[in-house]
Amino acid sequence: MRAWIGIIAALLLPVSAGADSRLLSLDTTDAGRQWEAVGRLDINGTGFCTGALVAPNLVLTAAHCLFDKRTGARIDAQSVEFLAGWRNGRASAYRQVRRAVVHPDYVYDGAASPERVRNDVALMELQHPIRNTTVIPFKTATRPAKGDRIGIVSYAHDRADAPSLQEVCTVMARQQGVLVMSCNVDFGSSGAPVFSFEGGEPRIVSVVSAKAEVNGQRVALGTALEEPLALLLADLAAGAGFETAPPPRTARVTVGDSRRAGGAKFVKP
Repeated sequence: MRAWIGIIAALLLPVSAGADSRLLSLDTTDAGRQWEAVGRLDINGTGFCTGALVAPNLVLTAAHCLFDKRTGARIDAQSVEFLAGWRNGRASAYRQVRRAVVHPDYVYDGAASPERVRNDVALMELQHPIRNTTVIPFKTATRPAKGDRIGIVSYAHDRADAPSLQEVCTVMARQQGVLVMSCNVDFGSSGAPVFSFEGGEPRIVSVVSAKAEVNGQRVALGTALEEPLALLLADLAAGAGFETAPPPRTARVTVGDSRRAGGAKFVKP
């Protein structure tokens, strides 16, 4: 863990986040029109994450959103509701989740590590597809390189009633399958889509897993996407996702625990 943090800290030095744009609230119909396929995931009445449609019946999000943070147990996927384009008390579409699959190598508890972050991805199948001409699923693309400009659309604890867009932030490092980004995320942003805008069309290239602080600088951590997404699609095709997994067997580690080396603070947003 200490070695990984040291490598990330070194990789952050050459890239400046000074040109990052500020958050733009998508609280009006016109502002949010392009982003209706990003929605809020209301989870079992206890909290929320952010998710995005990648097909009319599939929502991409973070794996840790499907675990009870108090018990570590898997949450029943059917208790999750996707609110597409949620803002100001209304959504463009409301759908219950039918089943969900998480990356087979994801472990909910344990110290922050490249393996945990890069596998922090899940795919949810909705009870019914969203066939709304204003809610268009996003395409995906290959992972961006260090220095590339990206953007994030997310909900958070201080913007739970409408998403916000940060259209310009930067990939500060790529380390062991994890993206380190200068983007502004907070609690509720878990699972938010990370977009590339190459070619003028937003495509999802990663999913927000956590926020972190390295050498006093706040950063966002994103999962790998290409291979994990292929695995999740295969799992759904094989009929997985209806069972609720047992609680993880690893010991719980809280934020700030002395077992976390390197002085970096990792928080699931």
